[in-house]
Formats: sequence, structure tokens, C-alpha cells
Amino acid sequence: MLAAFEGWNDAGSAASDALEHLHEVWSARRVAALDPEEYHDFQVNRPTIEADEDGHRELVWPTTTLSVTKVGRRRVVLAQGYEPSLRWRRFCADLLDRAVEQRVHTVVTVGALLADVPHTRPIPVTMSSEDAKVRALLDLEPSTYEGPVGIVGVLAAEARRRGLATVALWAAVPHYVAHPPSPKATLALLGGVEKLLGQSLEVGDLAEDAQAWQQGVDELASDDAEIGEYVRHLEEAKDTADLPEATGEAIAQEFERYLRRRDQG
Repeated sequence: MLAAFEGWNDAGSAASDALEHLHEVWSARRVAALDPEEYHDFQVNRPTIEADEDGHRELVWPTTTLSVTKVGRRRVVLAQGYEPSLRWRRFCADLLDRAVEQRVHTVVTVGALLADVPHTRPIPVTMSSEDAKVRALLDLEPSTYEGPVGIVGVLAAEARRRGLATVALWAAVPHYVAHPPSPKATLALLGGVEKLLGQSLEVGDLAEDAQAWQQGVDELASDDAEIGEYVRHLEEAKDTADLPEATGEAIAQEFERYLRRRDQG
């Protein structure tokens, strides 16, 4: 199961947009929804009025849905929704009950956070696990973070308590361009999903959207001397930190990913 929630763990809407993209390209089928009355303060996440394809207006409540699809030989469940305002433990129990009904044995939480990273460099993506077997299988490290957590952290902890394998996938969004959308970060998260699944994904217009987004931020930085200087400082810090990581293996992996996407197109 891949799970992402709008709210605190969704900087630039990168995580929720990534799952929405997967829902579309995989033609996922909705199979369940949690009752929003139990978990949401509607003054925080308000219902909306929306029109369907026939022009009929209907009330749409903020909730979490589960959708199912087949990716290769894998059965994948997508959990999409809003970070709840109330009863987090009951929310996670409810969601995991539905996931187990769909034969889920691994939970991948997808999130995005604001960070001191430059928009001109590849978006940093980290993957970690608290499960020793998963770390050995995927060559991951445990997370070293200590501090407040959002619903994805609670969901992962509850999943581990039930004996499910867990993986946390995070993208770092430049904090000076936090307003959604953030297509470059969304594209980076999809790259992490590709690595987990071991197969390429359809990215559609995201690559062009990411390029346009970066050009827009370039213009912002060129028009504001203070922002421009700050970006240059971040670039220098990032390039210095990344020098040892420019290994032949990393370059080869990126080239292989490019070839898979080209062949798919």
C-alpha cells in the first residue's frame, strides 16, 4: 500500500499529487472510503461543492479513500486523503483494517517536507525503514529523525505494531517556493516509487511541468537579488556535500532510468 495525505506531511502537495498521478496512470479502482465524520474537523478541512461531468452539483466531503490496481504481478493499494484532525489511532486502525482486507503486507508512506535545498538541483529523496529485513533487502538505512510527526509517522508505527513491513519515502521541497504545486518534487517521488517497484512509470507531462516550474523559480530568483543570493548559497552547499556521491554506480542507475522512460515513450 502506498499512502499519502494532504496536510502537514505534504509540502508543495508533492506527495498527494504523486499518488493522484499514480491513481490516474494505473487506472486504480476505488474500493473503500473512511467515514469523515469520525476523523475530521470540518472547519479545518471543509466540504466542497463540485460539479460532475453532467453538470450536477454535489457535496464532496474530505475523506480517505482506498483504491486498488495491478502493477505487473503486484496488487497495489493507494490510500489517499487528508491528515485527520481527530482520533488518529482509531483512524490508523480503521485504515489498516481495510488494507489487510485487501491483502496488504507492506505499507509505504509517502511524504514531502520543506528544506534548505536549491530548486536548481535534483530534489533530494530519502527512503528509510525501521524493519531490519526490509533494510537488508532494499539496502536502506533506519531514520534518525526525532521530533513531532504527522499522520504518516503514526500510520507507519501502527503498521509495524501489526507486523506489516514499512518503508518511508520523502522528498525535500525548497522552502522558498513552498506553494503548490511542486511538480519537480512529485517527479522525484515517482522516481522513488520506480526504485521500489523495479519498473518504470508513466510520467506524462510531469517532466515538462517540472522544467516550467524550475524556469519560473529561476525568473523569481533573477528578479529578487536577495533570493538569488540565497539560492547561490544553497547551490554551493549542496554541490560541496554531493561531491563524494557522484559515483559511477549512481550515474549508471540514472542513465538506466532514462533509457527505460525513453523506450516506454
